[in-house]
Amino acid sequence: MAETGHQRGHRPGLDAQGYIEREGSLGRIQPAFRPVAAAARDQVLEAFGARMTGAYLYGSIPRGTARVGRSDLDLLLVLREEPAESDRADAVRLGEMLDKEFPEIDGVGTLLFSRTRLLSDLETYDLGWFVACLCTPLLGEDLAEYLPRYRPDSLLARETNGDLALFLPRWRERIAAADDTDEARRPLVRFMSRHLVRTGFTLVMPRWNGWTSDLRDMAEAFGTYYPERAAQLRKAAVLGYEPTGDPAVLHSYVDDLGPWLAEEYARVHGVKAPRPDGP
Repeated sequence: MAETGHQRGHRPGLDAQGYIEREGSLGRIQPAFRPVAAAARDQVLEAFGARMTGAYLYGSIPRGTARVGRSDLDLLLVLREEPAESDRADAVRLGEMLDKEFPEIDGVGTLLFSRTRLLSDLETYDLGWFVACLCTPLLGEDLAEYLPRYRPDSLLARETNGDLALFLPRWRERIAAADDTDEARRPLVRFMSRHLVRTGFTLVMPRWNGWTSDLRDMAEAFGTYYPERAAQLRKAAVLGYEPTGDPAVLHSYVDDLGPWLAEEYARVHGVKAPRPDGP
């Protein structure tokens, strides 16, 4: 069998020293989405002003892989204080305004965290890593300068996705509460598919020794080490991009793939340090 580039020593997503590179940049934003990013910057500043120390883009838009009319706009806002209900309400209004103004995007998701939490020791290898490696500065200070550099090791795997077992009961509740329609189930399939693929990938990430945010690449990396489960994760990767509303998919996630993955994750990497506010 011929060696792949990865087997010869090429480490996807890593720099020459073996650290995970920041995956996005404003320069990678496709022309169709540049007005969206510019408007988001202006409207975030107007809506949050002095309450905020900085803002980031993450996801497909700063990676340059967004699809017009299909991809959403993902924002992370860093607040001076812990987010209040008024902050969350303002974020919802902001997202609705941007979504209505730009048909190029299909929804807006906004994460709100305090600066203190993002720089806390407890979050160094979870939210801290997320900011430093997966978020692209949009305005304000860049917290990456206060954070370490990250390798794709077992500590990072444990602290990013080592809490799947805590989510599964909530997922079952969400499935049971959802309307019995494809339209209602489709967002759940998309969300859970993506979560499981990313968890499967970080399970094998230290052995694979690299980083990717592409769901299909994640599933292929996983399948190298768990061929008996490879087909399940490949299917989940497809559904993460093009979800259906099949209830059997959701039940397979919470009754089979999810519990197995949570147990294997705990065996290999241990369990994520508990958070005061839960997972």
